[in-house]
Amino acid sequence: MRDPYDVLGVGRSATESEIKAAFRRLAAQHHPDRNRDDPEAQVRFKEVNAANQILSDPQKRAAFDRYGEAAFRPGGSGGVDFADFGGLDSIFSDLLGAFGLRTGEGGHVKKTLEVTFEESARGGKKEISYERIDICGGCQGRGAAPGARVDTCSACGGRGRVRYQQAFLPIALERPCSSCRGTGSIPSARCPKCDGAGVARGERTLSIDVPPGIEPGSTRTLNGEGHRLKPHQPPGDLELLIDVAPHPFFRRSGDDVLCRVPVTFTQAALGGEVLVPTLGGKVKLKVPPSSQPGAVLRIRGQGFPHRLRSGAGDQLVELAVEVPEWLSDRAKSLLKELGDELGEDVQPERRSFLEKLKELF
Repeated sequence: MRDPYDVLGVGRSATESEIKAAFRRLAAQHHPDRNRDDPEAQVRFKEVNAANQILSDPQKRAAFDRYGEAAFRPGGSGGVDFADFGGLDSIFSDLLGAFGLRTGEGGHVKKTLEVTFEESARGGKKEISYERIDICGGCQGRGAAPGARVDTCSACGGRGRVRYQQAFLPIALERPCSSCRGTGSIPSARCPKCDGAGVARGERTLSIDVPPGIEPGSTRTLNGEGHRLKPHQPPGDLELLIDVAPHPFFRRSGDDVLCRVPVTFTQAALGGEVLVPTLGGKVKLKVPPSSQPGAVLRIRGQGFPHRLRSGAGDQLVELAVEVPEWLSDRAKSLLKELGDELGEDVQPERRSFLEKLKELF
């Protein structure tokens, strides 16, 4: 057993945050998944993990500072068996660490499900793929290599836990059995895929039903689709956060769909028809004569379906009156003639603006 301070490269007066930072850096550097071609990486990773478990626990750190390596030998003064640190709980911690999880998080998985604007309105099916910890496919959760014999652990009688006496405590405590690594059984050969843990990382693909009218920021929870931390425990849940991709033309306001449609000056002044895209296809929209810029027209039932009652919202169409960027000489002459004909009554808004100016000055 190497000195845990030397393993993590910290001094004996190192603070908790310094120990944690050193562990994270070394664990990421030596993790077996990042060093698949280096057979020694797993040994270094376990050594770093074991050193961190000693120095991050005040009781174990104090035992090491007082008794040294002897504190972690079977029956040593510290009452702790160093073999426990390489046990099953350590393997679970390694697996969870690869996912950025802690053992107290219950195996729950959080993922973001992105849907299009149209899918959020009309619903549909979406596939999502993610990695999770589940029953090892190589040993079906037994932790044993194919064809290996599995016997009941004689050290703990199959309980997976043993009692031990702490030197400075008057009562007996329990810890995972170091002989069977807390499983209650001992295989003649460990599964090479999961190293005896019974669980391993794997790819999971699910087909998700997206209900019509779902809102961005809403969540869906799928029970039992999260991590299975130990073979005999039920898996956690998968929580999906719905993210709706922005649309180049539509926006949402409650159950209504908003859009902006350009119309010519002639269409706004004389009225007419324009083709407007909707979630259900293109429709013809009548533009009333004398429509003002920014006027909003309503297309009934072309919005999002109501969640708590029948029917759907509307599509609100804002008119954007466009002014030509280029005019021929004849067009300029005709517009000037029109302006002279209309005088100051060109726009109702202009009349209102002039009236307000008179009140101010």
